[in-house]
Amino acid sequence: MAGISIRKAEPADARRLADIAYRAWESGIFPLLTEQPGLKLAEQRRLAQAVAETLERIVVAEVDGIVVAWCSRSRRAYIPYLFVMPELQGHGLGSTLLRRMETMLELEGAERVQLETPADNVRAVRFYEKQGYRILALRPDGRTAPEPFTSVHLEKRLQPFEGEIVDED
Repeated sequence: MAGISIRKAEPADARRLADIAYRAWESGIFPLLTEQPGLKLAEQRRLAQAVAETLERIVVAEVDGIVVAWCSRSRRAYIPYLFVMPELQGHGLGSTLLRRMETMLELEGAERVQLETPADNVRAVRFYEKQGYRILALRPDGRTAPEPFTSVHLEKRLQPFEGEIVDED
């Protein structure tokens, strides 16, 4: 896909990021659930809050200047969110963002990175396995919800940078 650029998220991106996350959830996870009153609205709020809480640790992918995907990390080597607009999934945006986040973690000396996804989201599990992640465990996701998921916890070994980063400025 031509015209892809990766950059850090900015506060002005927050609403767009929450929308991308919700659209990806609605197409990928919502069909696995039994619809409950207020479920969609609750998820919109949860994802908007997640964006607000992790904004400084989010990288975004733009296509022709429009944000279409994003990935965040926690303060440790854990990736809680990777979302791509549903209509652009399968075009390498998720792989590109994931590799960029892994590189950032390697530069910080991380030896491994972990993430999780619902076990019923087979497409996502296969995607992560294709990116070199291996399954560590299956367990309840810990969220209180009408239908808590079993999560697949995955891990990938990294190649941490072991030199000095010299700033030439």
